[in-house]
Amino acid sequence: MQRASPIATADLADKYGDQLRICDVQFTSYGAVHSFAGPVGTLSCSGDNSLFHELLRTPGEGYVAVVDGGASLHSAPLGDLMAERAHANGWAGVVVYGAVRDSALLAGMDIGIHALGHQPRKSAKAGAGSVDEPVSFGGVTFTTGDILHADHDGVVLLPTT
Repeated sequence: MQRASPIATADLADKYGDQLRICDVQFTSYGAVHSFAGPVGTLSCSGDNSLFHELLRTPGEGYVAVVDGGASLHSAPLGDLMAERAHANGWAGVVVYGAVRDSALLAGMDIGIHALGHQPRKSAKAGAGSVDEPVSFGGVTFTTGDILHADHDGVVLLPTT
């Protein structure tokens, strides 16, 4: 799959108005790529990143991993090694409703990474969570296959046809 070209979220808001699904969460951009887009792949993994490891080992094909970490800043499901793996496997980006770690290293990586904050503590690895199930936060439900655009202004989902 060819990577989607990101479009400014403010421009999308102007074009689609109320049809655009806008996430009401204020994310921070951590990767070197600040504007990214692609189809969504969902994951729920609050406090446990085992399934996230498995997901990022698969070909990303320009997808964006949307991770529901339960808004927890207690531990980080994504760090530099996993971000490198995501980039190497063709993921366009990652949106984490939770924390990341290794933030200084993430800043130099050629991948889009949005998260709530950062934390040095790593996640557990017990295999808890689910993949490709809808996840909801910020007033939006993310479903595998939705088209996401992210930049410094926010994270949005294009209207479904």
